[in-house]
Amino acid sequence: MHVDSILMTLLTSMLPVFGIQTNPVSIPKGQKHGNIVIAAVISTPLLPDNDGFGVCELEGFDLNPTGPLVPCSFLDERWIDCDAPVDVSSIPEANNTKVDGACLTWGGTRYENVERTNVTCRVLPCIECRGPRTFMRKVPCIKYTGHYFLSTLLYSVFLGILAVDRFCLGYSAIAVGKLMTLGGLGLWWIVDIFLLITGSLLPADGSNWQPYY
Repeated sequence: MHVDSILMTLLTSMLPVFGIQTNPVSIPKGQKHGNIVIAAVISTPLLPDNDGFGVCELEGFDLNPTGPLVPCSFLDERWIDCDAPVDVSSIPEANNTKVDGACLTWGGTRYENVERTNVTCRVLPCIECRGPRTFMRKVPCIKYTGHYFLSTLLYSVFLGILAVDRFCLGYSAIAVGKLMTLGGLGLWWIVDIFLLITGSLLPADGSNWQPYY
């Protein structure tokens, strides 16, 4: 065997060891001697060369539709940070009209009764996804102010005659009347327990019951 052929065989067999894929160039039939040319193809990442950005801030590019990256707007709320909706009354230029990021009404016990608004969300650092890392998402106009249903119900059952449940929910004026009449001679006490169980008695500030998770 010719020396050039031996060298080409050895070099071609050693390249995969170093992780380099080769595409040998075909040699014409009439050419028996001469230099041997080997084209080596080295894979490079399909990301733009942005030296000014950290690796966790780069916008993901998914050139393969069946690849592992999902659109950033599809991420669960655990992996994003969204602005909290505000009351529309705190935006003077809104003039009590519905605008993105603000709510006209708060709370609600049924899905169809809860207002929704668009807020700005950002993907947390080093969470990989496809597309813009800042986007708009529709969120419910719900706020929590630390009122727990079970605690309030226990207050109503055991201390309702002293109007502790009404004080806890923020109904101070009504609570004073309930306290002075000792729970409306027991009748008001029972009615408030019934209102709590049926969902008719909620916090006075329009907030929802605080979840336990």
